[in-house]
Amino acid sequence: MTSNKQRTLSKEIFYEGKGLHTGLFAHMVLKPAPENTGIIFTRTDIGEDAIVPALAENVSSTARSTTIAYKGATVSTIEHLMSAFSGMGVDNAFVELDNVEVPILDGSARYYVEAMLKDGLAIQDADKEYLTLPGTIEIKDEDTGSFIRVTPCDDPSIDLTVDFGSRVLGVQKAHWDPETDYPTEIAPCRTFVFFHEIEYLFQNNLVKGGDVDNAIVIVEHPVTPEQVERLAGLFNIPALAIDDKGYLNNLRLHFPDECGRHKLLDLVGDLALSGGRIKARVEAFKPGHSINTRMAKAIREAIAKQ
Repeated sequence: MTSNKQRTLSKEIFYEGKGLHTGLFAHMVLKPAPENTGIIFTRTDIGEDAIVPALAENVSSTARSTTIAYKGATVSTIEHLMSAFSGMGVDNAFVELDNVEVPILDGSARYYVEAMLKDGLAIQDADKEYLTLPGTIEIKDEDTGSFIRVTPCDDPSIDLTVDFGSRVLGVQKAHWDPETDYPTEIAPCRTFVFFHEIEYLFQNNLVKGGDVDNAIVIVEHPVTPEQVERLAGLFNIPALAIDDKGYLNNLRLHFPDECGRHKLLDLVGDLALSGGRIKARVEAFKPGHSINTRMAKAIREAIAKQ
């Protein structure tokens, strides 16, 4: 992964599955793309011209996932796939999708990365495009206390802090730099949700595709056996229980700080909407899709003004 040449996929990769929020089933194909293409989604169910470039100015919603739209075509929950492309150094790819939402798979970037490792990547002739900022950019959310600061730096890195005020999660930190092994340390980390949020999300037409295989469930507040039974019914499984650390026992954590690492996975994917490799040190406190994509847009605007 040390070459400064652009990369694309070496062959087509096929996926299928339901979307996390819509519950809609989709088929998806990742395809090699020419140099300087970037990442372009196509909604094949609408038509060959229904393309959506994966760029920050096309972000249309950040309600619990990142959605992009262009000339009437919309693609949602792109962040895990975009993170895989960025983490694996893929500059150019076509993504064909026959529904509105990218399949959630296991809630991480694992299966994208595994396929890329298995099939290899194609090295292209053009040099990679590196984004050099004119100065430090900082975005704050006064309501949540979140901030992201991006400082020009020849040795890129990301340092992230997650703090939900949760007794279960605590304060989690995650780090990335070029020496980090993205496929094993970041890509397998799955999305998460708090138990008390789930019923609300179901009632508001979100997480229709959520199940016990694609999300870590954090039980922050005391719950009754009846509540756990009702959740099992929502997920259509026989039984669930809460482990002694405060997590639903639907799955086992890959890392004690898997939730913090997943937030890093998301941030990598959202910042990829800046359209290139950022030569910068990134510091993020309580990041989320809204502030992440606002930063990606600010980076693009700052570079365009140079």
